[in-house]
Amino acid sequence: MITTPDIPNLPYKLQNGIKYFELVAEPVKREILPGLYINGWGYNGSIPGPTIQVYSGDCVNIRVVNHLPEATSVHWHGLDVPNGMDGVPEIEPSPKIERGGYFDYHFKITNPPGTHMYHTHFNSPVQQMMGLGGAFIILSRRNSNIQRDYFLMLQEFTVTGLSMGEITPGIYDLDPMSHDFNFFTMNGRCFPYVTPLQVKEGEKVRIRLGNFGHDAHPIHIHGHQFSVSASDGNTIPVQNRLIKSTVNVASGETYDVEFMANNPGNWPFHCHIPHHMSNNMQLAMGGMTTVISYQ
Repeated sequence: MITTPDIPNLPYKLQNGIKYFELVAEPVKREILPGLYINGWGYNGSIPGPTIQVYSGDCVNIRVVNHLPEATSVHWHGLDVPNGMDGVPEIEPSPKIERGGYFDYHFKITNPPGTHMYHTHFNSPVQQMMGLGGAFIILSRRNSNIQRDYFLMLQEFTVTGLSMGEITPGIYDLDPMSHDFNFFTMNGRCFPYVTPLQVKEGEKVRIRLGNFGHDAHPIHIHGHQFSVSASDGNTIPVQNRLIKSTVNVASGETYDVEFMANNPGNWPFHCHIPHHMSNNMQLAMGGMTTVISYQ
C-alpha cells in the first residue's frame, strides 16, 4: 500500500463485489503550521482529501455528499470513466451536486496501475484553490521491488490577514482568486511541520507527486538521482526513463520517481522555486519542503 503522510486513506465497505466509498465535501480548518490554521474546503475533514486506493478491475461506488455552501462535483482526473460519471456538469451529463445533496459516482476501474487524482470541477477557480482534491491511486497486484511508496500532493494558498513574514498562530481565511500565494504545502502542511519520508539504506523508494493547483513545482532531490518511472499514471518503459534530480510537476500532472536509498543522511526534497521554500516570505527555510530521513 501507498503511504500519504499526514493524510488518511479513504475507507470502503465491500458489498456484492462493489467497493463503497463516501466523500464528504465540507469546510475544513487545516493546521498547516503548529497553531496556524486555514479555513479551506476539503473532504472528510482533510486538505487535501483522503487518498483513495483501488485495484484495476474493481467496481466502485463513491458517494459524494455536499456540505459546502454551494453546488459542487468531482472529476476523476486521469481515469477512463463513463461520460456521466466524469463530474463536469457544465459540459457533460454528470449532475451538479447541490448544497445538502449527494451523488453516487459508480464505475469500473479500467486503467492500469498508476497515480491519479480527484478534484472538484465546478466553480473550479474557487473550489480547487480552496483545497478540494486528493489522490486516487490504482494499485498493482504484482509483487514489486519497491520497499517504500509515498504520495505527496503539492498545493499553494493565499492566506489573508497576515503581514509579510508574519507567522502568528490563529485561524485565517483564504483568497482563492488571488495569485499572491504565500503558503506552499506538501500534503496540507508547510515545512518544518511536514512529516519526513522515512527510508532505510538499501531500500528502493518510490515517491508519487500530484498537483491540481495553479503553479508548476519543480521538485528537486538532494544527495541522489531518481528515475522518472511514470507520468500521469502511465508507466514509462525502463529503457525510456530519464535519470534526473528535478522533475517539473505542472498543474494537472502526476509523476512517479524512484531511487535507491544509498546515501545515508537527512536530505531535502523540495520545490526549487525559491519563494515556494518559504512560509509567507520568511527568510528561514519552509514551504514546500520535506526531508528524506534515513532511519
